Amino acid sequence: MKRVYVPLALLIVLILFPLVVTDAYYQHLMILVLLWVAIGSGWNLISGYTGQVLFGAAAFFGVGAYTAALLLSKLDVSAWWGLPLGGLVAVLIAFPFGWICFRLRGPYFALATLALNEIFRHIATIWESLTEGMVGILVMQTFISKIPYYYIALALAAGSVIMIDVVTRSRLGYYFVSIREDQDAAESMGINTVYYKMISLCLSACVIGLAGALYTNYMGFIDPKVVFSLHDISIMAILVGIVGGVSTVYGPAMGAFIMVAIQEVFRSGGFGLLVKLGKATGWPVMATVTKYVSEAHVLSFGLLVIFVILYLPNGVVGDWSTLRKTLLFWKRETA
Repeated sequence: MKRVYVPLALLIVLILFPLVVTDAYYQHLMILVLLWVAIGSGWNLISGYTGQVLFGAAAFFGVGAYTAALLLSKLDVSAWWGLPLGGLVAVLIAFPFGWICFRLRGPYFALATLALNEIFRHIATIWESLTEGMVGILVMQTFISKIPYYYIALALAAGSVIMIDVVTRSRLGYYFVSIREDQDAAESMGINTVYYKMISLCLSACVIGLAGALYTNYMGFIDPKVVFSLHDISIMAILVGIVGGVSTVYGPAMGAFIMVAIQEVFRSGGFGLLVKLGKATGWPVMATVTKYVSEAHVLSFGLLVIFVILYLPNGVVGDWSTLRKTLLFWKRETA
């Protein structure tokens, strides 16, 4: 029963969040967290459960984002139609890619996904008559308030987590895990590994493509550097999965919250604390400190990943029992 009550209580808290916290800044941060829950869940399905490391999540994210933007800019159709179509187009891209590249294994498949990401980034940059190149595409936001975007993002995030939970508890999930553990053994048992890896990839691409389409509608502007970014999208998706817990249903949710929080703490200089401290003290050195701290989030990501690999190899959710015992031990020692 605990397995049902805890997620349900968390969902209720998330539903009430924008009604209690009315500050648009914190609502924006939570929208980003929810988007990363969806992206991380998609990455976790193909990489965590099926064992096919995806370095090109930005390819599907960018395709979904540009689907929504091009519907408006070229066809004068509402960008909100990009939500279902963005996921569909991402699947249409994933299908032939997987059919060709799933003959590859290990690092070779990972490099192929990285190449896919770069191919689409260059296409979006060079094909200016379609994508406007580096100028980007502007999409007017439908809502002034962030609350509608929040609930749409919440629905996408919750749907992604539920989908992962249902799939991994079904026969599909057992096939995915068997492929991850030993592909040759799975094939010897009669499992069509290419077929089931295709299903996993298409589900992942659909979820990530939906997140890309929602990003376009929410942010109102995209360009190739943003939506096909290796660091800001593809690597971030991997970090969300690793930190939260690979092969866990709720790991991406935890990882998304941690990564967005750390990124924002550094970007904003401790939510503006360093700026206020500089004004209060009048020390010129504080301006320099604030500048370097705001640019140090990449370093913090690296240190966090090293810490997780050394002490929490299964991520925060995967090693939650170990982490809780450690915290309780420290509490008793300091009491």
